Amino acid sequence: MRSHSTLVAFLSVVAAALLSVGAAYFAVGVIEQRSVSAVENTLNEQQMSWAHVEGDGLVITVTGTAPTEAARFRALSAAGTVVDAARITDFITVAEAEGITAPRFSIEILQNSDGISLIGLIPGEYDHSGFLEDLRSAAKGRPIVDLLQKAQYPAPDGWGEAMLFGTYALRQLDRSKISLSSDTILVNAVSGSQEERARLESRLRRAAPKNARFILEISAPRPVLTPFTLRFVSENGEARFDACAADTVTTQARILAAAQAAGLTGRANCTLGLGVPSTRWGEAVERGIRAVSRLGGGTLNFVDADVTLIAPEGTDATLFNTTVAELEADLPQLFSLSATLPETEEEEEKEEGAAEFVATLSPEGQVQLRGWVPNDRVRKAAQSYARARFGRDAVYAPLSLDPDLPAGWPMRVFSGIAALAELNNGSVLVDAEHLSIKGVTGNQDTNAQLAAMLATQLPENTDVEFDVEYVEALDPIAALPTPEECVASINAVIQANKITFAPGADRIDAAANSSIDQIASLMKECEAVPMEIAGHTDSQGRESMNFDLSQARAEAVVNALMARRVLTGNLTAQGYGETRPIADNDTEEGREDNRRIEFTLLPPEGSQPADESEEASSETEEEGVEETSEADADAEQEETPETAEQEATDEQN
Repeated sequence: MRSHSTLVAFLSVVAAALLSVGAAYFAVGVIEQRSVSAVENTLNEQQMSWAHVEGDGLVITVTGTAPTEAARFRALSAAGTVVDAARITDFITVAEAEGITAPRFSIEILQNSDGISLIGLIPGEYDHSGFLEDLRSAAKGRPIVDLLQKAQYPAPDGWGEAMLFGTYALRQLDRSKISLSSDTILVNAVSGSQEERARLESRLRRAAPKNARFILEISAPRPVLTPFTLRFVSENGEARFDACAADTVTTQARILAAAQAAGLTGRANCTLGLGVPSTRWGEAVERGIRAVSRLGGGTLNFVDADVTLIAPEGTDATLFNTTVAELEADLPQLFSLSATLPETEEEEEKEEGAAEFVATLSPEGQVQLRGWVPNDRVRKAAQSYARARFGRDAVYAPLSLDPDLPAGWPMRVFSGIAALAELNNGSVLVDAEHLSIKGVTGNQDTNAQLAAMLATQLPENTDVEFDVEYVEALDPIAALPTPEECVASINAVIQANKITFAPGADRIDAAANSSIDQIASLMKECEAVPMEIAGHTDSQGRESMNFDLSQARAEAVVNALMARRVLTGNLTAQGYGETRPIADNDTEEGREDNRRIEFTLLPPEGSQPADESEEASSETEEEGVEETSEADADAEQEETPETAEQEATDEQN
C-alpha cells in the first residue's frame, strides 16, 4: 500500500515538472515571437526593410546588408528600443562604398585668325605638354590661350585618339570650334568654298576615330569678291577663263554655256561670290562673250561695271565697229565699255636701250630686279617692297633712273613685283604699254588671282599677258602621295627592316623602333588613307592561339604609331594567324618569313573590289559551294574545343 502511494507521489512530481517545462517553453516561444514581430515592425516603420530579424529564445539576431555604417547603427538602436540591447546579436554587414565616379573629361578648342583657345578638363596622367606642342605646330604662329584644368583620374578609353584627331582637324581648318571627349567629337567650321568644304568633309570623316560619335558641320559662305572680276580670252580657236565670277548658280551656268559656245573646252571654274555690281551681271558677261565670238577672238575684261574689249590683230574695222556698237547697246545700264582695235602694222624694232623693267624669281628663291625706274624714291620703294616679299638676302636690285618714263610706270613695277610673288619661279616684264608675266605655279587659281589683283592696280588699257603654267608637282596638295604610294612606301620600310616581336609575345623588339619611326613619319602625309595592319604567324602552336597572337601584334603596331602622335583613325588592326603563309612552314627560313606585319590598302566603305566579287561569283557557279569568309573561319577555329594534349609552345612566333 505504501509502495503504491510512493509511486503516485513520484508520478505527480514528474507530471508537475513536465507541465512547468512546457509552460516555460511556451512562454519563451510567445516572448520570442512577440519580440521578433515588435522589432520588425519598428525597423519597417523607420524604412529599414533591408534588415532581417530572427529569434532564438530570448536572443534576437539582426542580419542584412546596411547601405552605410550609419544605417547599421540606426537599425541596432531602433531594435534596442524594443528589447534589451543585451539580447540583440549583430550580424549586419555594411555595403562597400562605391568609388567616386570620375568626371567627364572634354576639351573645347576655339580657333580663328587671332589664335587658339583651350577650355576643358583633362586627365591628370595625360601628356599635357606634348599636346600643347602639337597644337603649336598646327597654330602656324598664332597664340594659344590654355585654360585647361586637370583631375587626377586615369584617361578613359579613346581619349588619346580623340586628342590626336583634334590636332589633325586644327591643321586642316582655319576657323573652327572643336569639342573633344573620349566618345563624342563635334566639329563646327567655316570653309572658303563649296569645293574646299567637300574636301575637308572627306578628309575629316576618313580620319575620325571609329569608336567615337562624330558630328561634322562645315559651312561654306560665299566670299566677298572685290572687285567682281572676269577675264575671258579667245585666241587661235581656243578659249579660256583667266578669271571668272558669278553671283548665283544660274548665272554661273549661263556664263559657262556662253563660253562653251565661244570655243571653251574642258573644265572651267567660275567662283560664286558676293559683291556683284549688278543683278544683270550674267546677262552682261554673256553678251560680252558673244561679241568676242563674233570678232573671232580677243580678250574680254570685266572689273565690276567696267568692261574692256580688245580685238585680235587684223580684225576688220567694219566688223569691229559694228560689234562694239551692238555690244554698247546691249549692255545693261551701269556697265561701260572701252574697246580697242590693235594696229595691224608690225611694230618697229625697239631702239637699243629702250625703257623696260624686268624682275626674275629663280627656283631657289633668288630675285633680281633690273631696268629703269623714274626716280630714287621709287627705286628705294621697289627694293624695300621686294625685300619684304622675298627676304632681304634674296633680292639683288641694281635699278637705273630715267625721269622721262611713261605715266603709270611705278604702278606697273609694283604690280609686277606683287605678281611675281604669286609664282614659284618666273619673270615679269614691264614696258611702256605692256606687262608680261611668265612662270610656273603650284596653285590652280593663280591666273584668276593675278587677273583680279592687276585689274584694280594697273592703268586702264594696259595690255597684260599671262603665260603661267600650273605644275602639279609644285602643288602642296596634289603632291601628296596616292593611297597606293602610301602603302608601298610603308611596306618598303618593313621589307628593309622587319618589325619583329619578343618570342610568343606582342612586345615590339627595340631593333624595330627605327622602322616604326619611319612609318610614323610617312603616315603624316597618309593620315586619311584607310589601311589595314595585318598580323601573321607561322603554323607552330594552336591555330586559335596564333590568331590571338597575330591580332595582338597588329594592335601593338597601331599603339606604337599612336605613341608617336600619329592619327590612327584610318588604321584597322587585323590578325590572320597562320592562315596566309607566304613561305614553307616546314623550314626555319619559311617560318621566319611567315611571321610578319603587312600594310594593305582598304577599299572605301560600302564597296567591294570587282575582281573579288567576280571571283566569288565564278567559284559559286562552278563548284556550287558557298564560300565561308575568313572572319567566319577564324570564328569557327576559336569555337573548336582543344584537347588537353595540344600545347601552345610556339616560342618563335
